[in-house]
Amino acid sequence: MRTVRTIAELRAALDAERVSGRTVGFVPTMGFLHEGHVSLMRVARAETDVVVTSIFVNPLQFAPHEDLDDYPRDLERDTSLAEGAGVDVLFTPPVTEMYPQPVATTVSVSGVSECFEGESRPTHFAGVATVVAKLFSIVGPCRAYFGEKDFQQLAVVRRMASDLSMPVEVVGCETVREPDGLAMSSRNAYLSDEERAAAPVVHRALRAGAAVVLAGETDPAAVRDAMAAVVAGEALAELDYAAVVRTVDLTVPDTIDPGADLRLLAAVRFRSARLIDNTGVTAPAAPTERS
Repeated sequence: MRTVRTIAELRAALDAERVSGRTVGFVPTMGFLHEGHVSLMRVARAETDVVVTSIFVNPLQFAPHEDLDDYPRDLERDTSLAEGAGVDVLFTPPVTEMYPQPVATTVSVSGVSECFEGESRPTHFAGVATVVAKLFSIVGPCRAYFGEKDFQQLAVVRRMASDLSMPVEVVGCETVREPDGLAMSSRNAYLSDEERAAAPVVHRALRAGAAVVLAGETDPAAVRDAMAAVVAGEALAELDYAAVVRTVDLTVPDTIDPGADLRLLAAVRFRSARLIDNTGVTAPAAPTERS
């Protein structure tokens, strides 16, 4: 595995690979890698010829009161995991390489970025979209792999790449979970032992909401209430939001139509840690009338 720290070196290396007819798979990360990240690298390894992973803790997506300085970092371990997953090129730029001067140009994706996480963290998705647009520009034509755990982020990136006609195919990959259902996340490191034991309540709440949908419930508020009730039963958990939305645009339907493709979303706080998760569910089809 080759490690590079400059934009010019990465561009030159990947351009040379494409000239020789090789395809590029890209996995952007903020480091502190876990099995979820590694699973993306393995998919990229299976589907493309050259795999590049970036590790960059992006300051633009952290508000002043958020955890930029405390965000977990372990580059030595990350390097070993990336190499073990078959990554060919590891891109680890310093902040001065990515942002050599104050950023005057940002990318904003309206609509899909304004609800849920956008309400809780108003500057977050502009920071995400800006750094991902920059990384896509640096890496060039590729397939880019993102986990579905950050489903709203995936929707924002897909819409940005489509609207700006970027030569990038954005690929969503299934969330990787611990045996007890907790979605793997770098922020799980913030949980105390007691909070870690309580954290699977997020997945249980999503499963409860999905069960209500599959039982035929058509009122989105009732689905939300079912999820909220599960979270309320855990003393260490505080619900930030729960919702059932249309997968295509993350809007909450007035009523759940038969056969609707839905996503259940939840964000839950555990003192210093805030966890997000989601699951997909398809509403039951309308029963056919007997003749």
